[in-house]
Amino acid sequence: MIAVNLLAVCALDGMLGDPRWLLHPVRLMGAFINWCEPLVLSRFISGTGRRMAGIMLALFVAGMSFFVAWSVLEVAFLVHPWLGHLLWIVLGYTTLAAKDLATHAWEVHSRLRAGSVNEARDAVAFMVGRDTDRLTEPEIVRATVESVAESTSDGVIAPFFYLAIGGPPLALAYKAVNTLDSMVGHREAPYGDLGWASAKLDDLMNVIPARLSARLLVLSSCFQRAAVANVWRIYRRDCTKHASPNSGHPEAAMAGALGVRLGGPSVYQGVRIDRPQIGDPANVPQARHIPMAIELMWISLGLAIVFAVAITTLWNGI
Repeated sequence: MIAVNLLAVCALDGMLGDPRWLLHPVRLMGAFINWCEPLVLSRFISGTGRRMAGIMLALFVAGMSFFVAWSVLEVAFLVHPWLGHLLWIVLGYTTLAAKDLATHAWEVHSRLRAGSVNEARDAVAFMVGRDTDRLTEPEIVRATVESVAESTSDGVIAPFFYLAIGGPPLALAYKAVNTLDSMVGHREAPYGDLGWASAKLDDLMNVIPARLSARLLVLSSCFQRAAVANVWRIYRRDCTKHASPNSGHPEAAMAGALGVRLGGPSVYQGVRIDRPQIGDPANVPQARHIPMAIELMWISLGLAIVFAVAITTLWNGI
């Protein structure tokens, strides 16, 4: 039955995306973290105190996300198996973000095609954390493609991976860790100590999904008639250049698949950060690469579905 559930989850995400009216678990996690953050920062002044508080916060939010989802599912299955499976599908659906990722990226592309660079800057600001008010068109495209690559891993393949091996409780625990990392897992003050545990836990939980995503992107490139051997070569050459132990894997695979250069300088809150260049240095990203990146994301998810359904069917039976 898990194979059918996984297919239903992906179908729901592909059709509905993330309706803003839905009481989304990730928004509840974010609201709780927002409530906790000022309390922790005001009550723990020392670095050691904040680090210990950050460890407790990370374990509590991730653990409670798992426990609440597990408990709700247990009760639902006791009431009736079909209710349990229905709730499994609904909770699982809230962990995927493929449709939303594609929608945001298409918005940037449509603004560029319309010749409105200012509107494209506004659109890409929803996808990235860097300053976007002065980005040129190639930099807008680069930011979009990098976001699609990274989000293919942590917004699509990673939650799907945890959904396949541990159901909604594990997938929601992953989303909790990912949300914690995005909100408090920064190196800048005052988050260096508070977000240390969240950042480390996020790195740990993304080790397998990031490398799996990269390989799926490399494999997906054959559907765009790319030379897979060359894509693999670029991926293997550049995957460790990124400061993050995981983000470089999907970005290097995406750069190789599109045949473009990613990385380079970016500005965050007025501070320029120079990242190593990834991919072919001769090719600058162009607007046409955004739809190609979106397509690679969808193909990668499709391949993941095929592999997961096949494995779970053989292991557990339909």
